[in-house]
Amino acid sequence: MTPAIPLVLLGLIDAAFSGFRAYAGSDARIRKQRATTRAALRGLTVGAVLLLAPTLTAALLLLTTRDQARTYDTLTAGGLGYLLPLTAYATAVLLSLAAYFVLPFRASTLAMLIGLGPLTLLRPLAIAAACLGAVLNGGGGSALLVGTIAGAAVLCVEPAVHRRWYHHVQ
Repeated sequence: MTPAIPLVLLGLIDAAFSGFRAYAGSDARIRKQRATTRAALRGLTVGAVLLLAPTLTAALLLLTTRDQARTYDTLTAGGLGYLLPLTAYATAVLLSLAAYFVLPFRASTLAMLIGLGPLTLLRPLAIAAACLGAVLNGGGGSALLVGTIAGAAVLCVEPAVHRRWYHHVQ
């Protein structure tokens, strides 16, 4: 099994949420579904472009190596190790989101404060754990390189979207 597809999907979903976070709080309108959808699509677009960097890095590693099968196996092992911590993190985020949408107003606000807020701040640590998981699972330096570039790409989505479209709000 190649972990590339689940990793790309996680990266794109995270990019859409990053676009939403870049927009969140910048508009006082009550009905802003269209604007939040636009912000999520902007994040998704920026994320898709930025996630080309780790894809091209992995492709370049595979094209320039002498033993493509071994490099592919190493990248696959690293990708699985990278996927495990991110899956745990994504599960915690989804549980927090479910609590936010299902619970009454006060409880959902509490879920936002104790769940989604801290989890957003923990994103860099989740990516660092994923990089460590890639190395510990046998991915070596090549998986660490691709994982680091992928982590940097997803962490850059929100600032890029904010700077491009929502910089006027402090």
